[in-house]
Amino acid sequence: MKVNLFVSRDVEEPYADIHTNELTDNISKAVSILESDDSKDMLAVKKGSDIALLQFSDVYMLRVEDKQVKVYTDDKEYLIKKPLYQVEETLNNDFVRISKTTIVNLKKISRVAPSLKGMMFIELKNGLKDNISRKYLPDFKNALDL
Repeated sequence: MKVNLFVSRDVEEPYADIHTNELTDNISKAVSILESDDSKDMLAVKKGSDIALLQFSDVYMLRVEDKQVKVYTDDKEYLIKKPLYQVEETLNNDFVRISKTTIVNLKKISRVAPSLKGMMFIELKNGLKDNISRKYLPDFKNALDL
């Protein structure tokens, strides 16, 4: 699907025009999301040439790999064009940064354990693992009310 975005200071309220030759489920979902306020809890991601909208509750981890931000769900991975710090600004309180390159969903944590040199190890419910760096450990503990 081709997407064009036009930003204009003359527009009082944002609006979207969708041109299609067929009303598909994806287009219906997009219309529903655009019309609702739930879009604040959604993340636009790419998988190949497709664009998907993920609910925050479906996201397990966001991690920078090979200079790209990857978004991990239960069993899939997606890409986001924005840098990690910009994505972080849109996320809700369920998410916490655990390192310079990684943000996790607190509700998707399976276990946390001590690791090397004052760091902690985290495992998510989908099997993904990462380290919590010492720099971000206080924020992580604070987010968990520890």
